[in-house]
Amino acid sequence: MKIAVVGTGYVGLVTGTCLAETGNDVTCVDINVQKVEKMKAGELPIYEPGLEQLFHRNISQGRLHFTTDLASAIADAKIIFLALPTPPGGDGAADLSYVLGAAKDIAKIITDYKVIVTKSTVPVGTADKVRAVMAAETTIEYAVVSNPEFLREGVAVEDFMKPDRVVVGTTDERARKLMAELYGPYVRQGNPVIFMDERSSELTKYAANSFLATKISFMNEIANMCELVGADVDMVRRGIGADERIGKRFLFAGIGYGGSCFPKDVQALAKSAEENNYDFKILNSVMSVNEIQKKVLVEKVKKYYNGDIKGKHFALWGLAFKPETDDIREAPALYIIDELIAAGATVKAFDPEAMPNIKGVVGDKIAYGNNPYDTLENADALLILTEWSLFRTPDFDKLSSALKAKVVFDGRNLYDLEKMIDCGFYYNSIGRKVVG
Repeated sequence: MKIAVVGTGYVGLVTGTCLAETGNDVTCVDINVQKVEKMKAGELPIYEPGLEQLFHRNISQGRLHFTTDLASAIADAKIIFLALPTPPGGDGAADLSYVLGAAKDIAKIITDYKVIVTKSTVPVGTADKVRAVMAAETTIEYAVVSNPEFLREGVAVEDFMKPDRVVVGTTDERARKLMAELYGPYVRQGNPVIFMDERSSELTKYAANSFLATKISFMNEIANMCELVGADVDMVRRGIGADERIGKRFLFAGIGYGGSCFPKDVQALAKSAEENNYDFKILNSVMSVNEIQKKVLVEKVKKYYNGDIKGKHFALWGLAFKPETDDIREAPALYIIDELIAAGATVKAFDPEAMPNIKGVVGDKIAYGNNPYDTLENADALLILTEWSLFRTPDFDKLSSALKAKVVFDGRNLYDLEKMIDCGFYYNSIGRKVVG
């Protein structure tokens, strides 16, 4: 099947590449000429495990193409995916200008039936807006479908190739058959393609991310409670996670959620509720808890140094909002760096993938290490902000000798408390007793 994907950001590039992998002929469109030329030359603009191999294979085998020419990309395409940014505006509502602008441009040039698929995360009612924009420009028959993505950064290729479910919102029978045909190869093991109306599909995406964000903020509140009463959040997590009604995932306490999805999706759903005269109290609390949690590690640091960290130097391990990605959008590290610098401290950081992106935002306000241990020289303490695998089993002797003092603040609860006691560290984590 011939497919066009408009937008080559994280979602668009993963979608286009994975659709090509099952034999479809996919053309990805972007207005960034330099980016398109680099992709044509085989340069992948994002870091995502497993994507590079598929990217190169499908380019070399002639199934994956890149262009800045929208008309040529969609001319023979049966299905056109809109994978465009929907950033939050100043009021928290999703900005649909990119999606609606693309829909308008497409409507002006289509000459036969097309299925227009909103892959971007969009508010309820967006499909109706896309239809209205297109109807003003063309009398050619088309269908508008909602097909939200549920891709986790770090495992996005696996999520696309073997989805636990595919959600498709459409009331057009012809579009339904095409979407069922398209996704057939990805659900051969029996996982469902769930068809529903467009508005339900749009809300499903926001509801899923908001629920997961709620679990994270809930556990961070429990972690804070644990510290007050002398409980251990890891034990509480295991105790409640064994309940199949709750489940064990998204129950790890830490320094808050970040990334491209949870922050803006929770905010957008709360804003949508407000526009419909509904006070979504739970989501407002989720956002409030998350903002506080991003800075909780700095408060622990300040307390240890009696409120004054001016002149202190800190090593930071981890900058991405989660491991296995270079994404720093809404990463807790950004907030923590700002707080440390504002208090007069200096920072040297290391992340295996995210440092180029951090440099683009923070610049030379901090120093950067070539490896984890390089950051430790002359550091008063180590702060762990992302749970990369290479941080999980460090050389503790090397850690001890490199730091000025054996002090670790762990925002991801990577280490066993008894191990840290045996190694003689002061170790302050999230929702567990302080040792040392």
